Amino acid sequence: MIADVLSEASERMGKSVDAAKEDFSEVRTGRANPALFARVLVDYYGSPTPLQQLASLQVPEARVILIQPFDKTALKEIEKAIVARADLGVTPNNDGNIIRIVMPELTQERRKDYVKVVRGKAEEARVSVRNIRRHAKDDLDALKDSVGEDEIARGEKELDGLTKKHVDQIDEALSRKEAELLEV
Repeated sequence: MIADVLSEASERMGKSVDAAKEDFSEVRTGRANPALFARVLVDYYGSPTPLQQLASLQVPEARVILIQPFDKTALKEIEKAIVARADLGVTPNNDGNIIRIVMPELTQERRKDYVKVVRGKAEEARVSVRNIRRHAKDDLDALKDSVGEDEIARGEKELDGLTKKHVDQIDEALSRKEAELLEV
């Protein structure tokens, strides 16, 4: 019973860490990264469709992304969807066959803004892990009648270790992303 609670908590905490890493990858650095366009939804025949399902994304140079749609009729809609995402800060160039996006250089001020954004996302992930811990602790407390207090105490200690491990993983990913953002 305790092992089930702990394994479920560990799995959910792992998902929170993965979600944080995915959020970090969407914050742009000076280099072109197709992950920046992961959440771009294109209105394709009336339904919002992820960009990766409509086109191939290539990075021929450090600051250039080429988007080649599988269906040429979707070019205008893809271009509109990219322009609509103001947080990307890019302007697509459409030549009729492909869309070329040149990533602008980041200023030091903009880099610091991105670091703040990443820190906010990291704190959200930490809060998520702590909430999972709180729910798991409540589940452990509910087991007090059927399991001894010593077993519950050991379970809580193990839960604290799991929480620390996952928070450390978030902090490690945060420090890597900060270093990447501040790298000129």
